[in-house]
Amino acid sequence: QVQLVESGGGLVQAGGSLTLSCAASGSIFRINVMAWYRQAPGKQRELVATITRGGNTNYAESVKGRFTISRDNGKNTVYLQMNSLKSEDTAAYYCNAALARVPWGNYDDYWGQGTQVTVSS
Repeated sequence: QVQLVESGGGLVQAGGSLTLSCAASGSIFRINVMAWYRQAPGKQRELVATITRGGNTNYAESVKGRFTISRDNGKNTVYLQMNSLKSEDTAAYYCNAALARVPWGNYDDYWGQGTQVTVSS
């Protein structure tokens, strides 16, 4: 069994900051890419940021310069520091990990259950 558990969501005023965390646990050999996605009501899930095991990052244009993704490989944890939050950042945020459970296994996608971020204007 593998679990990804997000935390850190909540209600914040526009211009404020939040940090999300996502810890992967269970039978894990190695995690490759980790990512954050978000889904607002009535909209499709969209990619927010990705980070490779070596620390290379990519961001959606809408969050560049405001959000920072990082990870701790020893703790199988990914973070999303969100600054200068806007009302349009309101969404459920999901973490994703491409991981192998055994050395000879494929890298499969796993998802967290989501954490709500609400930005009030």
